[in-house]
Amino acid sequence: KCIACRNGKTNCCTDIKVCGVHDDGGMREYFVVPSYSLLQGNGLTLDELALAEPLAIGAHGISRAAVKKGEFVLVIGAGPIGLGLMEFARIAGANVIAMDINPQRLLFCKEKLNIQFVINSKEENPARLLKEITNGDMPTVVIDATGNLNAINTSFQYMAHGGRYVLVGLQKENISFSHPEFHKREGTLMSSRNATKEDFNHVMDCMKKELINPATYITHRVSFDKVKDEFAGWLNPENGVIKAMVSLD
Repeated sequence: KCIACRNGKTNCCTDIKVCGVHDDGGMREYFVVPSYSLLQGNGLTLDELALAEPLAIGAHGISRAAVKKGEFVLVIGAGPIGLGLMEFARIAGANVIAMDINPQRLLFCKEKLNIQFVINSKEENPARLLKEITNGDMPTVVIDATGNLNAINTSFQYMAHGGRYVLVGLQKENISFSHPEFHKREGTLMSSRNATKEDFNHVMDCMKKELINPATYITHRVSFDKVKDEFAGWLNPENGVIKAMVSLD
């Protein structure tokens, strides 16, 4: 068990343990794992391989939602994980809608990922725009990639009848929603956590087929000896960081 579990503060390790999250050791110089657990790069570049894991989280979320061609999929949160969700929703043939409060991120969605529909929930009326975009039906899939409690609670109202709501962003507090509203929609609520080997293989296959361009996500690059000087700036939304790549040269 992780330190928190051993101290009785949580019970997060009852079903899964992730190295560096639930268990110490994620930053070790060496780590021994069974060879059958490793995925082969098969010619992908180091940049592509570095992006396989965050993109696999998006691939897993879309798999959990069982996205079908032609569906309207609303992704709330245009950070790195949200962008990956949008990409794999697009690859699945969905009509993707991006929602965020950061104009730079929404512009990135339009210009770099070719997302047709973007909504700034801070400056616009999301419910009204979603009705217009979906011809009054609302999105059949709603995915939260923010982990923000208010965003999660608010987004229940964006679901279509029979819609699926997938929580990818992690919120540690209790979520709340109107049960009658959720019930009358016959909605499905589910979570999506980490990724499977199949998700990783799907991501790498999409890279090989050039359905995804990993270079799009790398907005900043720095040598290892400059990380200490640059790291704080990566946390500032105004700097437009999607993914920062650290190199040893």
